[in-house]
Parts: sequence; structure tokens; C-alpha cells
Amino acid sequence: MTELARLAAAVAERLIERGETVAVAESSAGGLISSALLAMPGASKFYAGGAVVYTARARLTLLDIPQKAMDGLRSASEPYALLLARVVGKNLKATWGLSETGAAGPEGNRHGDAAGHVCLAVVGAGQEVSLTVETGVEDRESNMRSFAEQALALLLRTLS
Repeated sequence: MTELARLAAAVAERLIERGETVAVAESSAGGLISSALLAMPGASKFYAGGAVVYTARARLTLLDIPQKAMDGLRSASEPYALLLARVVGKNLKATWGLSETGAAGPEGNRHGDAAGHVCLAVVGAGQEVSLTVETGVEDRESNMRSFAEQALALLLRTLS
């Protein structure tokens, strides 16, 4: 079993036990978070939905976050990750919103963040938790997998 599958199984078990749901907004992980969760038996009991919010157009169209809400924010930041987690959770009426936004590589992003930079957030049950991780790796695929693992690990810690 991969680390991603192990984390997804632990999250699924915890959410099902608690009768709670999660909605996911991911960017640089490219759908790996949602894919890992949906691979779990009983996903319909805890997975409310998700979106890959890779562009400004996707953010507006899929999550209905207008440009005005972005004033003072930039992608690949903890405040932006918190906004994504709040909105996806609210829009999908989930107990928890989980988000990921970063620079998978092989280059960094236009904001000066290096490849391997990711910001994660979990919002729900009166909690807002965010985290920035730097993998120090330029390999895109490795970073995508790491970002998904880090996101699920943050959700699991928050659920504990």
C-alpha cells in the first residue's frame, strides 16, 4: 500500500466513524487528493466533491470566487489556501474543506516560490489550520504526490 493510499484510508475511516464529509479544492496536486479519497470503499459516505482549481478561470467558474475576493491574496499562500478550503467546504455543504495550492515544478511559480512549495489548509468544525511545506525537490510528479500526502496528513491530524 502506498503512503497516499494509507493516508486516504485513515482519513476515510475517521470521517465515516464521525459521520462527516470533506470537500477538496486542489491545484498542483492535480486531482491526486480526490483520486486517493475516491479510491476508498464507501467514498460516497464521506466525499462531498472536489475541484482542480489550477487557473483563475477555474477558481471563478468552479468555486465562484470572484477576482475581488483575491484582493491582497496570491496563490500558493496560506491565506489563499484557507480561502479555498472555506469556500469549497461551504459550497459543497461539507463538514470539512481541504485545499492545496503550490508549485509542483520543475520550475517555481511567478511569485518567486521554488518548485516544491505548497500551502495547505483544512477548515471545519470551528477550526482553521494551514501549513506551508517546502519539499526541496524539482521533480513535478514527486511533488504532486508529496503535496497530496501532506494534505491528507494535515486533514488526518486535524481530525484527531
